[in-house]
Parts: sequence; C-alpha cells; structure tokens
Amino acid sequence: MSNLQEVAAMFVQYYYNQFDQNRSGLATLYRESSMLTFESASFKGTSNIIEKLQTLPFQEIKHQVATMDPQPGVGENHIMVLVTGQLLVDEEQRPMSYSQTFYLVPETINGQTQYFVHNDIFKLVYG
Repeated sequence: MSNLQEVAAMFVQYYYNQFDQNRSGLATLYRESSMLTFESASFKGTSNIIEKLQTLPFQEIKHQVATMDPQPGVGENHIMVLVTGQLLVDEEQRPMSYSQTFYLVPETINGQTQYFVHNDIFKLVYG
C-alpha cells in the first residue's frame, strides 16, 4: 500500500503545482482517451481538456490540499485518488472548497513507468 500512497502523493503534488503555475503543462498528463468532467461539463482528449483548463475565468489560483485518499484501481497498478481541499482564485480572500477524483493508469515510456490521467472529475463544494 505504501507505493500506492507514494505515487498518489507525488502525482497530486505535481498536478496542483503545475495547475497553479502553468495549466498548459498539464497536457503531458492526459491522453486522447482521457476524460475530464468539470462542474458537470465533460471534455474528452488532451486538447479539449487543456483548452477547458486554460479558459477558466481566472488568472491566478492556489490549491490547498486537505485530504488525499488513494485506492487500487480495477487494472494492475491503476490508482483512483480522491482529493479534497480549498482554492483561492485571483484576489479572492475567501477560499472555495473542492473535490477532485483522478483515475491514474500506468504506462511504460523508455523503460520507465509513468502515470496518466484517464478520468478526472472536479466539483466545487457549496454549503
């Protein structure tokens, strides 16, 4: 289980650092088979996903991860990760709560195992 936790933790840290600094850099984490559901709107394929992420209506964002819960996926070495936290956009002083689920699939590139995002579901949590 520790490898599962380590992979998930490294992925989550990388994903949100990249998202907060340069959203277009997330393209390497998605494939044409990948799917993003963002606030109930779905996008399939790398270019559609990155276009959605780049056209979000804010310039600056800061994610603060509160919880990260990984589980083994259905395929060998697949990982499902549920993340909750808060985010601040632009000059907003009140953080918004969010929940995001990733389904990560391993692939071997040049003899190295890497993970890509097969499924990504993002929701703001109101209440």
